[in-house]
Amino acid sequence: MSKTHRPKRRPLNPAPGEWKAEDWSRGKIADYKPFNFVDGEGVRCSIYVSGCLFACPGCYNKAIQNFNYGVPYTDELEEQILMDLGESYCQGLTLLGGEPMLNTPILLPLVQKMRQRYGDTKDVWMWSGYTFEELLQETPDKLELLKLSDVLVDGRYEQDKRDLTLRFRGSSNQRIIDIQQSLKENKVVLWNDGRNE
Repeated sequence: MSKTHRPKRRPLNPAPGEWKAEDWSRGKIADYKPFNFVDGEGVRCSIYVSGCLFACPGCYNKAIQNFNYGVPYTDELEEQILMDLGESYCQGLTLLGGEPMLNTPILLPLVQKMRQRYGDTKDVWMWSGYTFEELLQETPDKLELLKLSDVLVDGRYEQDKRDLTLRFRGSSNQRIIDIQQSLKENKVVLWNDGRNE
């Protein structure tokens, strides 16, 4: 008697432009963590937005896949983040969640204001379930947020490729991409911190 095997669950795969941030974002965040050392290189201010549609099996932030999770993002919080970024020891801003690209109504104005205030003296790291190639075919708001950012950890979390030895990633399919260099060379260029990982 043969065992029936349940098909392996996979993350969802949207068509280009299928998921629009203005349709999904509820303007909520799960958390804001100033001055942490884990969400990218250096000391960072990290904003965790609420809501994600990829539904990756094994997601470690499953509660914040819900767009209504957490608290409303406010002008006061935005100003606090911008002030925190001004500290000389703070290297930059990290966008994660949830899915940053489904929360562009919050994050795009924040990053634009950060660039106006600090130029390129601060960097932006982002974790997204979208791949770099998918984002190039996405809606204008997503493309604009990508262009204003510096480092992208891209791709769905794939449980069968989980690897706890990887830096800044959960599964081996995910890449750490130098966004500006990739846009300049019109191909994916991996971020290099000198460790040759």
